[in-house]
Amino acid sequence: MSRERSKGIVGIFILVTVLFFIFIVFAFYTVGQLKKSSSMGEGLRDKSASSPIAVISIENEIMDSRKVVEMLLAAEEEKDIKAIILRIDSPGGAVAPTQEIYQEVRRIDKKKPIYASFGSVAASGGYYIGAACRKIWANNGTLTGSIGVIMQTADLSELFKWAKYKPETIKAGRYKDLGSPSRPMTDEERMILTELLAGTHKQFMADIMAVRKGRIKKDITELAQGQIFHGREARELGLVDEVGSLWEAGRAIHKDLKLKGDFALRYLKPQKKKFSLGDFLEETEDTLSFLRGKVESRTVPAYKFEL
Repeated sequence: MSRERSKGIVGIFILVTVLFFIFIVFAFYTVGQLKKSSSMGEGLRDKSASSPIAVISIENEIMDSRKVVEMLLAAEEEKDIKAIILRIDSPGGAVAPTQEIYQEVRRIDKKKPIYASFGSVAASGGYYIGAACRKIWANNGTLTGSIGVIMQTADLSELFKWAKYKPETIKAGRYKDLGSPSRPMTDEERMILTELLAGTHKQFMADIMAVRKGRIKKDITELAQGQIFHGREARELGLVDEVGSLWEAGRAIHKDLKLKGDFALRYLKPQKKKFSLGDFLEETEDTLSFLRGKVESRTVPAYKFEL
């Protein structure tokens, strides 16, 4: 029995050794492939690193302007960058950050040309920013337009009654709880919000026409009723200038500006912030304060305007 047991232990040891050897070989092979892939990627990045055309992506809902504006400022200061393309793939977002990006695009475009390339969707705030550029490219199927402003709220008072939930609001200011879901909205309050939206809508249309006057084929008020157009139709209406992809736009810009060297695109990314314990603790406290505010009280209006 002892001899058989010894043979079994030796067999297990050999099996473990073989498996370990196979694991080591597989690990070296995987690392080698990753290095090869990484070096290929670095080669691509190096090729575009000297490109005079920078691409800045604006994606998803627009709720903050800082990262996009920081990239715009970096591209503005970089002497080797001769043109900027905003690659927009966004359904819109909050009014103020959209307008902040629009304003910076208008300012920088006076010194360094900025163009727009629309991806899957460039609607509302996404189109707003694109309209600031000197020329717009869209794909045939790009969802474009949705020029309008929206605010959504809900009257939950009947639901509260059913649930026997009795919210109490303490306020100083007649309209401080405007849009509160705990009660129906009055006609006067509805008129106030409607006028606010109408004012923002006028700003939207005015900013579009500030750049695209003479290119829009119809009355802007007719096109600014929240409709969505595909890229080709938007081209026919003058909402965009050309139908084509990001790379078609880049090649056309490279040719029009008579830029030197082979065509390539330089993709800019937000600068990564170094980890700081102080910043981490501050952000954690801000998050906790926000959550406490949500649970304990409502100190801000229950509504927001979006483009």
